[in-house]
Amino acid sequence: MDRALTAPAHAQAPAPLPAGAVAPRSAAAHGAPRPRILPREVWLDATARRVQPPPRYDDKVVAVFVHHTDSPNGYACADAPQIIRHLYAGQTGARQWDDIGYNFLVDRCGTLYEGRAGGVDRAVTGAHTQGFNHRTAGIAAIGTFTAGTPVPQAMTDAIAALAAWKLGLAGVDPRASVPLVSSNRLSRYRPGTTALLPAVAGHTDGFPTNCPGAALTVRLPAIRDAAARIQGRT
Repeated sequence: MDRALTAPAHAQAPAPLPAGAVAPRSAAAHGAPRPRILPREVWLDATARRVQPPPRYDDKVVAVFVHHTDSPNGYACADAPQIIRHLYAGQTGARQWDDIGYNFLVDRCGTLYEGRAGGVDRAVTGAHTQGFNHRTAGIAAIGTFTAGTPVPQAMTDAIAALAAWKLGLAGVDPRASVPLVSSNRLSRYRPGTTALLPAVAGHTDGFPTNCPGAALTVRLPAIRDAAARIQGRT
């Protein structure tokens, strides 16, 4: 818990605001509690771990991209670590990535997992959305959510809680749109183009794909609203 700070005796009081002016809100004014996130060690052991370079970082996270893993839905939640380990093996093996691309993953029971290495509290540069990996975080829903597929409420609640926390660290309203600069010609936007995208976006918003599936895509407005409520916004 944060301790209250006492200003030193010599500190000057802030200048009064002009008549009619509104004091700006700090990022902390709409912060959100950090949800429970299980660490990488839960799904990645020494026998599966590959040598990788140090993590890369951005200055902050201003948007999150929601994905699905395009894997079977009928798993037991106790098997989620094994599923994540399989995803990691595929991305670092056949695809030759340096780590799993998603910053976070969530199972059908709403359990959140740390994905890419570097620290869940930090703005780790992921590998989840072509052209828009900078200043964003990738959240992958474990399963396949094509049209008509039920999306567990526990899963969307967890995504909302995570988005509220990560975006709250930068003072971003989950219902807002934010400017992001494309860095890759494979995205929906030419390199160097500034695109105005939802702060809680689907993978398809930045890259031509069906991910995160039609069923999860239609839940994004509700996820944005829930995340804003968690941040205390009206």
